[in-house]
Amino acid sequence: MSAAAVPQPRAHHEPTASAARGRRRSLGVALLSGALGAALVLLATSRTWAKGTAAVAKGTLPQHANGDDITGLPGALAVVGLAALVAVFAVNRVGRWVVSGLLTLSGAGIVVSSVLGASDKAALEEKASQATGLADSAIHDVAYTPWPWVAMGGGALLLLAGVLALGYGRHWPAMSGRYERAGDSGKGGGGSRGAGRARRGGAAPDPERPEELWKALDRGEDPTEA
Repeated sequence: MSAAAVPQPRAHHEPTASAARGRRRSLGVALLSGALGAALVLLATSRTWAKGTAAVAKGTLPQHANGDDITGLPGALAVVGLAALVAVFAVNRVGRWVVSGLLTLSGAGIVVSSVLGASDKAALEEKASQATGLADSAIHDVAYTPWPWVAMGGGALLLLAGVLALGYGRHWPAMSGRYERAGDSGKGGGGSRGAGRARRGGAAPDPERPEELWKALDRGEDPTEA
């Protein structure tokens, strides 16, 4: 009688070291580009985008309009995008896809609205009308600053963060479940004693967790470095 074949245990497909580094790098790039992009947009929209002069009875009156005067969309979308970037790590599965899509759309909306606002003079004309008291006061010598393009660059960074979240977000860790009880896998008093020792000793933080990467950004470190 032939010996019965012994069933072999199913192999577990563990991620390779290069794949793990790639996931960590994508997470670090998304955090860095998203945070920097939102900051650039909020900074740019508070600066002057366009300036010109309005004709008055005895000369001219200089006028200027900042990004929020011309369009409030980039600044609002920057706040939405930053909130979506944080929310990516607070949800799982379908929720992560949704907030990643929202982050991507926020970045794309900032890019489009910034490009459209780069040559808009409606806000200048409105300010000229208020200054002169004339409903259709003309604005002359209109000049535009580079700040709309800075806002567009910030939007592109948020867009990059959204694309990375859509492509790699399913592999990123979530903030929930960070503090797991060490005794969950044990039984009886042994598990409780193990949990107590783990709490007293303090487990080393996982550098790949999103909250640890945020801390690295606060310290001025590059989280994309392996």
